[in-house]
Amino acid sequence: MATSYAKENMIYISVGFWLILGVECFSGSNHIVTIKTGGSVTIPCHYDEKNPPRKKYWHSDIDQSNIYTNTTEENLSVIDHPDQSLFTVTMRNLQHKHTGLYYCLVETDGQSSARFELYIQVQSAPDVSVKSSSVSGHEGDNVSVQCFYTSGYQNNLKQWCRIKDQRCYTEKRTDTSQNPSVQISDDGRSSFTVLMTGLRLSDSGWYFCSAGEALNPVQLTVTEAESVNKTRDNPRDSDKGLLTVWLPVSAALLLLLILLAVFTWRWRRRPKQDKHQNRERNESRTVDTIYSKPEEDPVIYNTIDDERPGDPNKDVTYSTIGDAPGSEAKPPAGGTIYSTVAPH
Repeated sequence: MATSYAKENMIYISVGFWLILGVECFSGSNHIVTIKTGGSVTIPCHYDEKNPPRKKYWHSDIDQSNIYTNTTEENLSVIDHPDQSLFTVTMRNLQHKHTGLYYCLVETDGQSSARFELYIQVQSAPDVSVKSSSVSGHEGDNVSVQCFYTSGYQNNLKQWCRIKDQRCYTEKRTDTSQNPSVQISDDGRSSFTVLMTGLRLSDSGWYFCSAGEALNPVQLTVTEAESVNKTRDNPRDSDKGLLTVWLPVSAALLLLLILLAVFTWRWRRRPKQDKHQNRERNESRTVDTIYSKPEEDPVIYNTIDDERPGDPNKDVTYSTIGDAPGSEAKPPAGGTIYSTVAPH
């Protein structure tokens, strides 16, 4: 049973923590949570997962109030987490008037029982505090928690305890605990560090670091290993990822090769086409012989050339006038005769 007694005009509750599995027990005679003035704290209240209570609530011995689960006020929240078999109590903006005794109470079959009892002490300089009240890490990784204490606790025993099963790891003079996955190192002046290695998903939960009778809670969250490790464990996922990358790249390369082949084919065909077009152009030249018979002169003929290669003036048609074949007629004296030929 819990034993109450007076100490410096304050009431403390002595709570015995006995380890179920026999590794270590919480050795402090008092269960005291020290909080800085104006600060906040979250307290976990565990209950039996096999026989969940019908009612769960937070009791204050200061004003005899009961705050039931799933209640949120300005500076107080009581939230149930049935998947974890616990409810949490968060107190904010704590002042000296909040110093006192509190209980986590559950009601089963009409009877109330205390699942957790503690003394909250609000101080300007807390005897024990933590750098962060919430830490997280991936499965298989490491995580460290730094706990601070005042000069009056330099010689007190330092511990790291899991609240659910009350398993505690104690700092030894060798600066290591008896469990190789948890190491506690104390600088001997103002802080000690808890290092947890090779995290497992089952390590998630609520802990507290303590120096003597003073303590402070810490929530640890362990998540699954990062996706890189999952890819290594699942080669199918890796193949899918590679396929997703290489399909667009391969399609782009194939399209580029097709375009290059078409360009090369057209470039090689072009000289042949040019020669063929020139040949057709030359063959299309027409020479028409037009005979005319002047009234008094012998027969004169015209040779009409409708195209002269390289002539910039394409629209002009030239004609040459000469004697008709087999005729002895001569062009009139005086030179060349020009004629204009219109298209027909």
